[in-house]
Amino acid sequence: MTQGRTSSSSPNADQRDPLEAFEQFQVVTGKAHQMMLEYWSSAASPASNGAPPAALAAMNPAAQLTGLWGELAQAFTHADAAKVAAVSADYWADSIKLWASMMTGSTDTLPAAVQKADRRFGDAAWGAAPVYDMVRKSYLLASHYVNEGLGVFSGLPEEERKKLAFQAKQFIDAMSPANFAALNPEVMEAARASNGESLLTGLQHLLDDMKRGKMTMTDESAFEVGRNVAATPGKVVYENRLFQLIHYAPTTREVSDIPLLIFPPWINKFYILDLTPQKSFIRWAVDQGQSVFVVSWAQGSAALADVTLDHYVIEGMANAIDQVRAATGAPSVNAIGYCVAGTTLAITLAWLAARGEEAKVNSATYFTAQVDFAEAGELLNFCNDQMLDTIESLSAATGYTDGRYLAATFNLLRPTDLMWSYVVNNYLKGKDYIPFDLLYWNSDVTNVPAKWHKAYIRDLYRDNLLMIPGAISVDGTPIDLKRVTTPSYFQAGKEDHIAPPESAFKLTRAFSGPCRFMLAGSGHIAGVVNPPSAGKYQHWILPDGMKTPDTLEAFRAAATEVKGSWWPDWINWLEPQSGAKVKARVPGTAKGFAAIENAPGRYVKERIV
Repeated sequence: MTQGRTSSSSPNADQRDPLEAFEQFQVVTGKAHQMMLEYWSSAASPASNGAPPAALAAMNPAAQLTGLWGELAQAFTHADAAKVAAVSADYWADSIKLWASMMTGSTDTLPAAVQKADRRFGDAAWGAAPVYDMVRKSYLLASHYVNEGLGVFSGLPEEERKKLAFQAKQFIDAMSPANFAALNPEVMEAARASNGESLLTGLQHLLDDMKRGKMTMTDESAFEVGRNVAATPGKVVYENRLFQLIHYAPTTREVSDIPLLIFPPWINKFYILDLTPQKSFIRWAVDQGQSVFVVSWAQGSAALADVTLDHYVIEGMANAIDQVRAATGAPSVNAIGYCVAGTTLAITLAWLAARGEEAKVNSATYFTAQVDFAEAGELLNFCNDQMLDTIESLSAATGYTDGRYLAATFNLLRPTDLMWSYVVNNYLKGKDYIPFDLLYWNSDVTNVPAKWHKAYIRDLYRDNLLMIPGAISVDGTPIDLKRVTTPSYFQAGKEDHIAPPESAFKLTRAFSGPCRFMLAGSGHIAGVVNPPSAGKYQHWILPDGMKTPDTLEAFRAAATEVKGSWWPDWINWLEPQSGAKVKARVPGTAKGFAAIENAPGRYVKERIV
């Protein structure tokens, strides 16, 4: 049920008959009680397809907050007493100023911390009633001093300081009065205007999500994989237990001789690169005359419980490279690796180089990838022994990490945008879900093999072993990234919170071959999926012929800002390395590579819930 009301009131809003209002309250309460009984009855049923306890725990913000509050409280026991006293004194002084301002109506003494714009409180209702205005400002003031309080720890290592700041932000975001029905005037107005029906709708949304074990973010019925997302024409021409290989139909009479092979991450579905036709990187690359192949990874399952990094390198990437070479007759491929697949592509190239087979890859492009994890951003807060124990516990019976747990972890990196805003709009206000292709993809979560997952967190994020030559081996072959001489193109997102640009830039120092670094506007997704037709954002590149500097700061100082998409810059870099033009290759016609099924294939259509 859509609620079209915010802070305004109907003329007769406060003139309802008390008996009628009481009867409506009884109706709403009765419906809520019935909904809860039906939910618990369904959850208790042996035949229920509801979410496993682990998935429910993963989406439980209260469980996350309990641990965060405990760690924050423990940290403050080791704080500098004098600094704590000073911060406390400042807080109480500003609190008195806030109360004085509220009592007198004057803003002259209002603390600066409560005057900052915050879109969570953008509705006029927050300022219309003194009680809500006071709640909002008190929260903003307290939040400011929680952050100020992080400065009371003398001699705290920078790594621990960053972790504490991350935990404090989690707590601050969770405690926003906007997240609580009784403290949010927009929620109360929606409930009043709808005679409580908005609360019933929100409750139904919550119960439905609890059954599924994940938070709904969009109208998922508006999309279908293969119909209006992942709909670029092509054929599946090869498959094994790890992946399906898709060859896309050409749209030009001729294509580049060297085929383009794209490795998306297996922690997400590949169609982030093939959303609607207007946003599809895959379709755009096909239109540029590239002979495009894409790996569609299989869901983690009990059948893949044995899968490790070795399998993704040999059975996955190296195998896909050989299959594309065989299907096209080309001596090599131009490869793209996105996120975790970019990291694994780097390892694959080092493995091939150690075997004297590096020439199989003519060039490599890395989308938001990392190989040096020393500055890997906020995800490092989750990459510890506790996380490894959690993965072990969650995967013990299945051999894989449930994708809903992964999604909850990533949502906690941006809790206000990726969690609490949906709690407010969908649960508290009972708003309808809005169709959005990107959110549909984001909700299409994937399971991953637990053995691989644990090793990736332990060896790369926690111990950063990829930076030590020979510390990681694949099938007994020591991995040394310095052996890689393949020409490389590095894309990083200016606002990427998963692969920060400072971390992605380190790729420029990791290999021994020529490279081009490009910094894109926006973040981990929008910084990649930014078609030229959109006319959005910008990117930064070095002047022609200039050598890549040693630091990101030096790059930024020397780089030129270019408006719009970076895709044309990339294709201009790629085309000279793509060979001569040949007759367009038709998927499914190469000997030994008959069409198995139409793109996007069945692997990507396997949906957890």
